[in-house]
This record gives sequence, structure tokens and C-alpha cells, in this order.
Amino acid sequence: MKKEVIFGVGAALLVFLVKQGLDPVPFFLLAGAMWALHYYLRNRGLERNFETLESKGEGEFVPHVSFADIGGQETAKRELVEALDFLREEERTKALGIRPLKGILLTGPPGTGKTLMAKAAAHYMDSVFLAASGSEFIEMYAGVGAQRVRQLFSRARRLAQKIGKNSAIIFLDELEVLGGKRGKHTSHLEYDQTLNQLLVEMDGLRAEDGVRILVIGATNRADLLDDALLRPGRFDRRVQVDLPAKEGRRKILEIHTRNKPLAREVDLEKVAGETFGFSGAHLESLVNEAAILSFRKGKEEIGLEEMEEALDKVLLGERTDKRLRREELERVAIHETGHALVSETLRPGSVGTLTIIPRGKALGFMRPAGEEDRSLYTKKYMEEQIAICLGGAVAEEVIYGERSTGAANDLEQAARLARNIIATGLSSLGVVDEEYTPKDRICQEFQKIMDSQVKRVTGIIEEKRDRLQQVAGVLLGEEKISGPKLRQLLALDPEAEATRTPA
Repeated sequence: MKKEVIFGVGAALLVFLVKQGLDPVPFFLLAGAMWALHYYLRNRGLERNFETLESKGEGEFVPHVSFADIGGQETAKRELVEALDFLREEERTKALGIRPLKGILLTGPPGTGKTLMAKAAAHYMDSVFLAASGSEFIEMYAGVGAQRVRQLFSRARRLAQKIGKNSAIIFLDELEVLGGKRGKHTSHLEYDQTLNQLLVEMDGLRAEDGVRILVIGATNRADLLDDALLRPGRFDRRVQVDLPAKEGRRKILEIHTRNKPLAREVDLEKVAGETFGFSGAHLESLVNEAAILSFRKGKEEIGLEEMEEALDKVLLGERTDKRLRREELERVAIHETGHALVSETLRPGSVGTLTIIPRGKALGFMRPAGEEDRSLYTKKYMEEQIAICLGGAVAEEVIYGERSTGAANDLEQAARLARNIIATGLSSLGVVDEEYTPKDRICQEFQKIMDSQVKRVTGIIEEKRDRLQQVAGVLLGEEKISGPKLRQLLALDPEAEATRTPA
């Protein structure tokens, strides 16, 4: 309506000036220049005010994601629901004198479901949900970020009133971009001004306001956040959204396979055991890739073969067209079998799959079998892990007399484990401190750990050299060997041992 009035008044004024004998060309040029400036600034973000939110339907402002749709985060969900109940049960919180929450911080690795948790919180509260990324507030123009923060809070109140809600949730993803420690950016103070405005807006939130606003922030780098954001009265609650444990991974897999036809042979419990370290996003990608593989093969169900191939793809990437020479393939087979031999010797039943099919940057891969999740690691466990990492390189050295560059990643992992043994006080040095312990002592201890494991692995490989070459030959022909078949070939499977004919 305002635009029509302005246009009408402008047109009438222009007609009046023409009748007075004035040349209208300068006015057209001035109007064109002003329009061009307006268009330039709008595209540069100076007038960006989250106007795209108004294009949604009213029902789209309250997410349809509930806590029941999120698996593997029972502790985080319980903490978040408890915090939200302070807002839902307003009378009880007032009676007990509880200060209303203004902000909740979700921290954890990428892909663990922080955005879903925020949407579920809005669904649980029946609140308007507005989301923005920290990077959307930062511009090269001074004052733009602060302006956008003000607009976002104002828009949340206005939208809640428009659709008849008494609360709104503002979700700020990548909060470390918007709320990073002040004073780090010496070029200009735009970052600091934006953060200051966010602090002011959060301080201005009152329970007596017509619309209660809760700010939910998400970050995987909480160490970068400014201390002023984390003090009581701003982000009052911190909810850790960690990688799911085995039971949590199984629940996530069940959620993502609800609308997908699974073959009876697929055991989600087993898949969950083999996906240690996977986030919810990884698990969703795993199921999706398995469905794509089934589609390519013209199958109507997702089978065990597709799940295993999808697991390899998520871990390592798509199969490559890289063609290795025969001698290179033989070396890769020896290398991967060396890993498997050491692993099965130290931890029987620990190998899931052995393959020399190139994927991503890997020429071969030994995938461990599913094992129980661990929170603590002993010196014995880490030394065994170092030995397994060294198995490939030592196997090459025993068979060919020298190592290759294919062991670079294995050696990095082994070195990291050895440093961890020293740093956690599990080495013969006892408790150490990088600042006060002489570096030459740390270096000597590091070398001592590595040398002892190289000697240990060399003994295993030399003792079972014939088995190593036998399994490598089978792997070279079949390209992929399952864990049970590997144990049968190594004669480490109890059933295989029982059926062997005595020499």
C-alpha cells in the first residue's frame, strides 16, 4: 500500500513540474541513479532482512521434527527437554524463583544432529522457529551484522504474534563465527560489533515480554566462543551432543530404514557394531548409499552385500578406476594381509573385511570387525593398535626387503598413538609435561615404543610368513576376503582348527 501511495504522489508531482515548464530528464536520471544504488546495496546485503522467511506458509514456521525422530542422543534429549520444561511450566518456575533460560548451547562434532535437536525443541514448545548461520551476519560493511541481529530478533517477535504463538526459538548455527572471542580481528571491528549486538539482544529478553524468545546456538568449536556469551544469563545451559554409541547407532539406523525395504539377512545390530565413530549424518549416508547400490543392481530390497559395500564407500569413498601394475597389486595384498595377520594374532576375531579394491586415496583396506565402544584405553590396547598399524609396512619389509610409501598413513596413526601413550603418563617416563620434560627424553621414549612394536610385529610376521603369503595370494585372486574366511585361511578360527587334520 505504501509503495502505491509513493508512486502516485511521485507521478502527480512529476506532472505538476512538467506543466510548470521544467525539464523532467534530470529527475529521471536521479531516480535511476537512486534505484541503481538501492539495487547494489540490496545485493551486497545492506538491506537484507531475512525477507525470505515471509514467503513461508504459517504452518512452516513450526517444524514437524519431534524428539521421537532423533535417535542415539537420549542424554542430550533429556537435558534439552528438562531445560525446555522450565519455559513450558512457567507458573511452577515462577513459584520456585527459577530464572527463565535465555539461551541453550548445543556442542558436539559435525553431523550429530544439533540442527534436528533445535527443530525438535521448537516442535516440543510449539514455537516459531527461525534459523540463521553465523556466517550470514558477517559483512565487510560496518554495522551490517548488528543490523541483521536486531532484525532477526524483531522478526521472531513479529512472526510469533502474527500466527498466534507466545514463544519463538532462534537457532544460530556456526555460532563460533558470530560469537568468536573479541579482539582477534584487528582489521575492523565488524565481528565485535555483531557479537556486542547479540549480547545486548539476549540481555533484553524478559519473561514479561509478549513473546518469549529462546536462543539456541550450535557449534563444534566451543573453545572459540567469547566468554561473555557463555556466562550465566545468556547461554545458561550447555548440552553436549556426542557421537552415538552402539545402541544409539542401531536406533538411528532403524529410523533411517523405516521407509526402506531391508532384506532379512541385514542385521542392524551388526551394522551398528561395525560403524564405530559414525555420526548420525554418516549413518544416514550409509543407508542412502546402500539403497542407491540396490537401485543400480535392479534389486527390490537392500541386501547385506549392498550394506557392506556402502560401508566401505562411506569410509573410503567411491571405487576408483586406478589400475595398478601386477607387482604393485602383490605388494598391496602383502601389506593389507600383514595388518590382518597381526590384528588376528593379537585380537582374534578382530578383522571384518580385507580388500585390495582401490577406493578414494586408499589402494587397499582392512576394516575391523564390530567391537564394543570404548571410553578408556589402556597401554596394552594402544600398543596393540600400534602393532596393527605397523603390520603392513613390516610385512612388506620381510617379504620384499624394503618398505614403500603406501604405509605413510599407517605410520602417522602409529606415531599419534605413541605420543598419546607418553602424554597420558603411560610410558616408562611416567607423568610428563611438554614444557618441563626435556625433549630429548620424550624423543628417546617415543623411539623406544616404536622400536619395541616393530620388533614385536617382525617376530609375528616372520613366524607366520607362509600363512601371510598364502592369504595374500587368495586376496590377490578374489580382491576381497571376509573376516570368517580370513580366519579359516589363517587357521585361527576355532572351527577351522578343530577340523584340521593333524600333521
